[in-house]
Amino acid sequence: MDIKQFISESLKEDIGIGDHTSLSTIDADKNGKAKLLVKDNGVIAGVELALEIFSAVDQNLNIEKFINDGDKVKLGDIVFTVEGSVRSILMAERLVLNCMQRMSGIATTTHKYVEAVAGTGVKILDTRKTTPLIRMLEKWAVKIGGGHNHRFGLYDMILIKDNHNDSSGGITASLQKAKAYITKNNLNIPIEVETRNLDEVKEALQQGIADRIMLDNFTPDQIREALKIINKQVTTEASGGITITNLREYAETGVDYISIGALTHSVKSLDLSLKIF
Repeated sequence: MDIKQFISESLKEDIGIGDHTSLSTIDADKNGKAKLLVKDNGVIAGVELALEIFSAVDQNLNIEKFINDGDKVKLGDIVFTVEGSVRSILMAERLVLNCMQRMSGIATTTHKYVEAVAGTGVKILDTRKTTPLIRMLEKWAVKIGGGHNHRFGLYDMILIKDNHNDSSGGITASLQKAKAYITKNNLNIPIEVETRNLDEVKEALQQGIADRIMLDNFTPDQIREALKIINKQVTTEASGGITITNLREYAETGVDYISIGALTHSVKSLDLSLKIF
């Protein structure tokens, strides 16, 4: 699903056969102006999406933008104003707010994680722990917050996890099967394999197949040991049990990436409102 399709389907879901409240109470020729008001501190995201939504509802709406995606905002800031048909503004209102509040919450959370690892060189990654059908918005928000996207779905990377390894006969078997599959199907996608201990790290490395090794639920000291074994032959990713509290300790091990499911699966939306004035 692309952005235009998402907007179209979302508006159909919300408006259905008509916004009966606005149609019944607001005159068809009534024009007005509304402001997108920030009611909390954080990082704003979804501004460009909001412009697309307003345009999809009514191309005659005029938007004046004051704050851009990725900017820090505080209580009382006005992100933009929108002027034109009041009926059109109200039809777009909830979709704009729902998207921007969710995206801004993700961007704000991501920014906190990125700031916590500043100077270490590690890159903060999201995961597939996202909301179905709005993954593109959530991963877009991660990037706005300064993070990086892991694979988008099951189709753009081979990520061999514990269940794959346990079901296919182990790391060696799963890596060899993955390599054969890529070759047979003429695919140009990376291979990553999850490891649970140093023995699995050594086994994965010996195959010379994986582009990245995931160190799952390793302690910082175990990661340092694993990095000595890997010796920069492939890129590395730490995952599991990593929070904002212990993040810096993990980042200082020298690992290349840290993936954080919490960037998208348990964030608090940023409080925003759209007020006509």
